[in-house]
Amino acid sequence: MKLGLARIRGLLSELDFPERRFPGALVAGTNGKGSVLALAGAALTHAGYRVGRTPKPHLVTYRERLAVGERLVEPATFATLVEEILPAAERVARRHGEISEFEFLTAVAFLWFARERVDLALVEVGLGGRLDATNAWDGGVAAVTNVDWDHMDRLGHSLEQIGREKAAIIKRGDVAVTGASGPGLAVVRRRCRRLSVPLTVVEPLPVLSLDRDGIVVGGVPAHPAGLRVGLRGRHQASNAAVALAVLGALEGRGIARVDATDVAAGLAAATWPGRLERIESTLAGAAGREFWLDGAHNAGGAVALVDALAELRPFLAPGPLTLIVGIMGDKDVRAVLAPFAASVATERDRAARIITTRVEDSPRAMAADRLAEQWREAELAAGTSAHEVIATPDPDAALQAALAGGDGGPIVVAGSLYLVGALRARLVDDPRLRDPED
Repeated sequence: MKLGLARIRGLLSELDFPERRFPGALVAGTNGKGSVLALAGAALTHAGYRVGRTPKPHLVTYRERLAVGERLVEPATFATLVEEILPAAERVARRHGEISEFEFLTAVAFLWFARERVDLALVEVGLGGRLDATNAWDGGVAAVTNVDWDHMDRLGHSLEQIGREKAAIIKRGDVAVTGASGPGLAVVRRRCRRLSVPLTVVEPLPVLSLDRDGIVVGGVPAHPAGLRVGLRGRHQASNAAVALAVLGALEGRGIARVDATDVAAGLAAATWPGRLERIESTLAGAAGREFWLDGAHNAGGAVALVDALAELRPFLAPGPLTLIVGIMGDKDVRAVLAPFAASVATERDRAARIITTRVEDSPRAMAADRLAEQWREAELAAGTSAHEVIATPDPDAALQAALAGGDGGPIVVAGSLYLVGALRARLVDDPRLRDPED
């Protein structure tokens, strides 16, 4: 990981500035960036626009990070773009140092979008904002979903510092949108005042109802009876508010206009794999079992998942819940586990089973037995230690352990998108995600 804009700017210059050929929205924030891209992108696509998107991280194939509408970049196209950009990257490296993987991917995305002649792009910031490679692009609209504790080693040790890093994507001449509150909002406001940028501040939309397949939100004048959102969990009301404001900002800049009918159809059809995703797998031995996949990798994400599962409990498969959890060791593991441990401490989930696993063969990944110890400590802090805790060496073993018990209850996979991706690849056969062997 390398922060800084000199290398990406040099690389884009070598490629004749492909990022200047399309407008759009750059989206930063601690949580919710991908959901905002999914919601706004679905509405724009339904309205007939060719929308480039950069969701991240990927779950199964690296190509998931580059999409136009619902179409992923094709393997041959991706390989050709990489081969073409490599010489330019080598030239830039001689002047500015080695290009990082994310910088290279950002250049690939911008070049592909330019050649695909997208009408606009929705680009997700990688880390922070100020020094993130995506900040070499100015699409005309800047959105900050929220500001919370995130990557403190690189972004700062106060919400004000973290907010400054994220708010730096707002540039003079932009239209800005935010769902931030508290210290983060104050920073965003100051940035916009200093640059004379108009700012729309949104709050979570009221949730009128929810079920297994999404939520219905109110407070949208064009939809007085409520607006269906195809993403699950009450927390999506915040992301829907930001997504609607992004659509409004795009219209205000003359970039795109989506009418009320397309907004309703797009938001209802929106999907976001690996984020409170419900799967009924046809995998041998898993038929009939209900899986819920969510990459809750920080404290805010864990709280959102736990709250969503509590409200969705009446819609879940009957039987005790099984939680498969794996976390990268450089995360705040205690903060991620605490909401889960407090949740299963309730009477409702006394029979829950906990399976800890190692996310991947990486020094960053916490070992399964160490994660099991952390879980027991979190349970003690929550006031219980009555659950069965199984430590397994890898995701495959964790999946088999989950299928071997639980009396048919739901299986929840959480803690890291790397884990979600590994198990999703085993549970879902999606032709779009198949990569050539060579």
